[in-house]
Amino acid sequence: MHRHLLSQRLIALFALALLLFNFPLLALWDADALVFGLPLFPTALFGLWALLIVQLALLMERAAD
Repeated sequence: MHRHLLSQRLIALFALALLLFNFPLLALWDADALVFGLPLFPTALFGLWALLIVQLALLMERAAD
C-alpha cells in the first residue's frame, strides 16, 4: 500500500472516530435500554471503540506487507 493512501485512510479513520464520539451521534446511544443485560450507552461506546481499534490494526497490518 502506498504511504499516501495509508495516510489518507488513517486520516479518514480519525475523522470517523471524531464523528462517532462527538455529541450529536453519541446522543443516539443515550437511552434506557439493555443489550444482553448491559446498559446500551457503555456497551455501544466500548463496541465502537473496539471496532475502531480493529480497523486501525487491519490498516497497519496491511501497510506492513
